[in-house]
Amino acid sequence: MLCTPPQPLRSSRRPLRTAPRCSNDAQPSPSTAAAGGVRRLVLSPEGRAKLDPRPDRDFYAFPRLVTHVDDGFIATLTDLYRDRLRAGWDVLDLMSSWVSHLPPEVQFQRVVGHGLNAQELARNPRLDYFFVKDLNRDQQLELEDGTFDAVLCTVSVQYLQSPEKVFAEIFRVLKPGGVCIVSFSNRMFYEKAVSAWRDGTAYSRVQLVTQYFQCVEGFTQPEVIRKLPSAGGSSPSSPLDAVMRLFGVAGSDPFYAVISYRNFKPM
Repeated sequence: MLCTPPQPLRSSRRPLRTAPRCSNDAQPSPSTAAAGGVRRLVLSPEGRAKLDPRPDRDFYAFPRLVTHVDDGFIATLTDLYRDRLRAGWDVLDLMSSWVSHLPPEVQFQRVVGHGLNAQELARNPRLDYFFVKDLNRDQQLELEDGTFDAVLCTVSVQYLQSPEKVFAEIFRVLKPGGVCIVSFSNRMFYEKAVSAWRDGTAYSRVQLVTQYFQCVEGFTQPEVIRKLPSAGGSSPSSPLDAVMRLFGVAGSDPFYAVISYRNFKPM
């Protein structure tokens, strides 16, 4: 079995510590699995399907230099990071883009980015290093065990076809007590979202992410944060408004975040 450590696409003050990872096609472990093991599968084969079956690397072959959520969502997320993240931490920004939502005044030890388009990642001013990888083809992260204080995933979890394995990898690279924050709204690239997300409701999507954490042995009980648009306005939302918001065209974005820690939540 050949294991080849990847080379980082960009370097800065410190080298990116990596470790080769061998292929592991083992089935999910039973409920008595060791910490970090997948206890059960959350999605059915049908729930993992996408309307557009092409590789995601093809879909992201060209940079998409747009913001995927509105200013209110971004402000809420930045405030959440300001509250939960600490200066000097090592941060992994998973499924990142050209935009950073990190608090500009907080200085981290390093911020490592991951995504599907190198041009987008190269424009993200907060990334010290980045790497390109299709997590729907290979879920293993070529990163050392227990090296990150925080793993972030912003408005991208809906595209994961093997979330159980990805969340197991998140657990592996987190330090004990490290936090994972998964945030999302109601926007998506409809043809690239998995069926379980695409056909779900706001409630069921929160439950899906909660189960992604719960299926990996060792994560703490997930915490859910919601911030919904106010009901005010001159007229009620119409069914057309709901459809427009689904495709990210109009309306205020609701904010959801699911948060969990490896092993324990630090006091």
